[in-house]
Amino acid sequence: MNEPHPDLPIQPAWKTQDLVDFLSQDKSPTICFYGGEPLLEIKIIQEIMDQIDAEHYSLQTNGLLLNKLPTEYLTRFSTILVSIDGNEETTDVNRGKGTYKKLLTNIKDIRSRGFTGDLVARMAISETSEIYKDVVYLIENTELTFDHVHWQLDVEWDHGIETRWDNFPEWMLKYNEGISHLTDYWRANLDRGKIKGMVPFLVIYRHILNDTSTDLPCEAGLRSFAIRTDGKITFCPLPPEYEFSVVGDIKKNNPKELENAIGVGKTCLECEVYSLCGGRCLFAEKTKLWGEKGFDLVCGTVKHLIEELQFIKPRVDTLIQKGIVKREDFDYPEYNNTTEIIP
Repeated sequence: MNEPHPDLPIQPAWKTQDLVDFLSQDKSPTICFYGGEPLLEIKIIQEIMDQIDAEHYSLQTNGLLLNKLPTEYLTRFSTILVSIDGNEETTDVNRGKGTYKKLLTNIKDIRSRGFTGDLVARMAISETSEIYKDVVYLIENTELTFDHVHWQLDVEWDHGIETRWDNFPEWMLKYNEGISHLTDYWRANLDRGKIKGMVPFLVIYRHILNDTSTDLPCEAGLRSFAIRTDGKITFCPLPPEYEFSVVGDIKKNNPKELENAIGVGKTCLECEVYSLCGGRCLFAEKTKLWGEKGFDLVCGTVKHLIEELQFIKPRVDTLIQKGIVKREDFDYPEYNNTTEIIP
């Protein structure tokens, strides 16, 4: 595996016109501003939005500078994903004292200024997390007004499972138990005709219901790509510093040439749940920083989630037949809004 690139510029070395030229070859581009923290460069965001009429704009942000984003640009976003991990205690432990209150203030602010798009809570799940408690809190909190909640496990970003985790296997058992409780919670709400916006549940369940297979749900390396600050194009925004992730160049390639540039490897393709999962994080699959055993251990959480959702299918089929919920209620997302889908 290549070593990290040490010299990527902090700000884009390419000009906005380079991006305009590149995306002019895409009939319906979707643009997501991603970091680091993209709102540290609001002027660049404005410049791009002024010059490119994207079909959808998305923003992944820590939320602390949302109040600085001018309303005329704010209301053009289809999706805003805010990093938050649960209630005030959980969020502040992970992200710093006072973070939760600032996020609450800023979320109320963007709603009051007319943001009506999809507001997604983007959770990082670690040893400080209790998946059932934290997800339900974010879904049910009427002040935060999240439409959907998505979570990623904070795993396989470092060399060795013990680097930051005291006892991941033991924690995983508690996590799986929490997923089982979340499935009960989700099904109980379906019984009342309420579709709770839990992103991994919705997307996986769409394929379970329709008996269809999926490829990598986040579309990284297939139809979704990231542009580095040096103009190189990578299959995903997560590992920009790794040269192995480079699949093109903004000045040398066009979007069509990049389609299906890279796919999941043998580990995922031969897995019994691949048709419903589509593959976990491509960076994790390509690097396997925790080794094969560590990778398989994390995959166990995905298999458990899928098993729990498959178990309730007869009940959901009945609810659909009775008209209590509709099959199309599970059609999420309608466009690539940068949710990774598989935790």
